[in-house]
Amino acid sequence: MMSSPDLEFRRKRLLWRATHRGIKEMDLILGGFVTRNLGHFSADDVAELERIMDIPDQDMLAWATKQVPVPAEYASGMLTRIIDFQP
Repeated sequence: MMSSPDLEFRRKRLLWRATHRGIKEMDLILGGFVTRNLGHFSADDVAELERIMDIPDQDMLAWATKQVPVPAEYASGMLTRIIDFQP
């Protein structure tokens, strides 16, 4: 079982990573989504978000703007929620 301080550290790290992506559009989309929802995420949600954070900005932006469909290996409920998020 993950300790609460460990989970809080991971949440804070994710918030920083989500709001400092390098592409402003992804800062707004991903950062806005994480800012709004992070406090409600379970440990499993945090782990899924950590996996999503490793996806390059250019790929996520192409998916968010519907230029390219999300590849099956990246498809998840969390990613769908992020892509559908309206800042």
